[in-house]
Amino acid sequence: MKNSNWKERGDAVFAGTYSRFPAAMVRGQGCRLWDADGKEYLDFLAGIAVCSLGHCHPAVTEAVCSQAKKLMHVSNLFYTEPQTQLAELLTAHSFADRVFMANSGAEANEAAIKLARIHSGKGRYEIISLSGSFHGRTLATVAATGQPKFHQGFEPMPIGFVHADFGDPDELEKFINPTTCAILCEPLQGESGVRPLEPEYLQQIRSLCDKHNLLLIFDEVQTGMGRTGTLFAYEQLGVTPDIMTLAKALGNGLPIGAMLTRSDIASSFTVGTHASTFGGNPVAAAAGVAVMETMLAKGFFANIQEKSSYFIKQLEGVAAQFPHLCSGVRGSGMLLALVLTEKGIEHGAEIVQQLFERGCLINFAGMRVLRFIPPLTVTQEDIDQLIGELSAVLHEVG
Repeated sequence: MKNSNWKERGDAVFAGTYSRFPAAMVRGQGCRLWDADGKEYLDFLAGIAVCSLGHCHPAVTEAVCSQAKKLMHVSNLFYTEPQTQLAELLTAHSFADRVFMANSGAEANEAAIKLARIHSGKGRYEIISLSGSFHGRTLATVAATGQPKFHQGFEPMPIGFVHADFGDPDELEKFINPTTCAILCEPLQGESGVRPLEPEYLQQIRSLCDKHNLLLIFDEVQTGMGRTGTLFAYEQLGVTPDIMTLAKALGNGLPIGAMLTRSDIASSFTVGTHASTFGGNPVAAAAGVAVMETMLAKGFFANIQEKSSYFIKQLEGVAAQFPHLCSGVRGSGMLLALVLTEKGIEHGAEIVQQLFERGCLINFAGMRVLRFIPPLTVTQEDIDQLIGELSAVLHEVG
């Protein structure tokens, strides 16, 4: 079976919700993927920041296979070893001391939204998020997302969500009213173009929450699990949230999400107030334990920071070489972007397509930047290869 065969079969049965490349990926190893035609790709997309330990990492693969032989699933009416172990690791290495397990980032954010409402009490239900934010595809998390294009066709949106302009704490405070219960934000907005929230801005948001008795929710679905160079992005920012959500890289490819919070807040969730059939599934949780143990090994994060500095320097060199197409570099850790000029934006999709044809995978985020989110295990040689191909494509486009 070739790519064309799988494409034909897929197009005949799938809802048309994705604009797919004409390739069926059949194998992965480290930072490499192979399609059904045998073509090799250098993967700087990592399942959209999911396979942060690379494809088929041996520790994760072993944990998944071992657990699948023992216990695939059991109701959350019972305890399981992997789920408990993962919750212990998450709380031991974060501000939190309670965890709710889900299956995705959207579900983790749904849990955070519900917890913020029930904890804040009757009449307090409104959550402020930021323009440009992305929090998921369920109706509630789409409503929380500060990008109108995701709302189109699904109106009316669920009530209880308002969006403040990005980067303006004074404007944000104007939205606070007696019904407000929380402020929800990403430490770095990934989907709208890799836009960091400066530490000072986040500290001002924290102060607003303290002043008005609001909960601060950090959506670390994309920034968490080492992506920005520490286990969680909040560790670098001098700001501690009240609730944090995780997913994506937590299972290195298996579907799992988590909402973390303090005991005093978690106590508002009582038996029956929230649940998930598959949340913290033993196999997915076993993958999460392997991910945590690997990332917590000595030197793991220092290595990421070192490679990030190298990658940023190389991208800055590209921006300097093609100033008519690129205006700079932004991001943190291994969540980086080459910011495009107006002319560059016109060619953004074309650049991604040409790189795909050359065997390199990235994406065009927020219709304004080229986004690079490779496995954290990426090597300097991988970075050099990507930079070489990128330069060649920009030269052709330019």
